[in-house]
Amino acid sequence: MCGSVGIVDRRGERAFPRALIERMNTVQHHRGPDETGVHLGPGVALGHKRLSIIDLASGQQPMWSADGRHVIVYNGEVYNFQTLRSELEALGFAFRTRCDTEVLLQAYAAWGPASVERLRGMFAYAVWDTRERTLFLARDRLGIKPLYWCELPDGRLAFASELKSLLEIDDLPRVIDPNAVEEYLALGYVPDPRTVFRSVHKLAPGHWLLAERGTGAPAPREYWDVPFAPVPVASEAAAAQELIERVREAVQVRLVADVPLGAFLSGG
Repeated sequence: MCGSVGIVDRRGERAFPRALIERMNTVQHHRGPDETGVHLGPGVALGHKRLSIIDLASGQQPMWSADGRHVIVYNGEVYNFQTLRSELEALGFAFRTRCDTEVLLQAYAAWGPASVERLRGMFAYAVWDTRERTLFLARDRLGIKPLYWCELPDGRLAFASELKSLLEIDDLPRVIDPNAVEEYLALGYVPDPRTVFRSVHKLAPGHWLLAERGTGAPAPREYWDVPFAPVPVASEAAAAQELIERVREAVQVRLVADVPLGAFLSGG
């Protein structure tokens, strides 16, 4: 688990106070007690709290691409990052680290927003493009990793791994959404994309968002949904065998780490 925060200016290149992004970052310190990173640039401020899992020595964030065009903050794990790395190396991309963060960064440089469709894992991340002045946000297929975002009246767009980080923004509109309250009382939680505040949204599972300068309000786009089409099964025995193989393979891909691992029988 890591934590990401950020603010971008969709109307210009305003400078954001370091104290603000540091407060937003510190609020979610529990998500990543190992390392802290902050980047400030024209029209952008990014923060990250890291829980080190892979490549403990060189996976610090925010992480820049070698050419200085893209910078990423990321929470999660991409289980097929080694396969993607090999594919990117075949395209001519070079890597300075062993971590999945750099694979995400290079994948975005290679394939843009469509890169998220290649990822297998749990993730929520943001990529800032310094040339195009765009912010790309993406969340994994089932929404395992959280990502909140809001657009402020003055053209700023902010995001964070937790809602309370956004509350550090003094002029964030705090009008309660009564529909969200009703859903919470009925269901015990607020379904995506609502939050308790009208101004703040969850990026829904299987969606990405591209915030561009000087355009209308950004709209999340769906890149994946659960397929409900019937799948032919040869026999009950074949289905049982396939289930066992899929579970074994799912466990195996989650064992890639540079730190000790544990498992909960409950599944959370």
